[in-house]
Amino acid sequence: MTRFSATNESEAVVAAERSEIWRVLTDPVVLPKLTPLLRRIDADGDIWVWHLIRMSVLGVGISSSFTERMIFDEGRRIDYNHEPPKGQTERTGADGTYELSDVSGGTHLKISLTLHVDLPLSRAARPAVSAAMNRTVAHTGDRFSANLLRHLGVSQTSRRR
Repeated sequence: MTRFSATNESEAVVAAERSEIWRVLTDPVVLPKLTPLLRRIDADGDIWVWHLIRMSVLGVGISSSFTERMIFDEGRRIDYNHEPPKGQTERTGADGTYELSDVSGGTHLKISLTLHVDLPLSRAARPAVSAAMNRTVAHTGDRFSANLLRHLGVSQTSRRR
């Protein structure tokens, strides 16, 4: 197995109250409705199991679930770290952060996400797999942002990548 990863970082000022955005980001029922590739989340306190749709990378099918430890700093920050149950191996995982702060015009939302997957491909496949993963993660981030804004009924005032 070879580990491949892709990172997406973005930030924007969203014309919504921080508490409104926080409610969405901490709701395991709403998040899959806004996030492409995500089928559902099973939440048990600070342990969330994320279930992805079936994907294919260079002909290798991936249908995975992965376990994340969610660390909530009420209303301000969410950290999530891949933490498979003891004795289990998960080929896919994510690590990242959502940061929220009040600013003029709404809420500054900063998102950092690294998705990693172990695939039965050689390291020589890294350029092709990395390019595909980076495109997919960036597209997913763009769609999530658009869906979040639509869900909140607002438009962003500025965005940086």
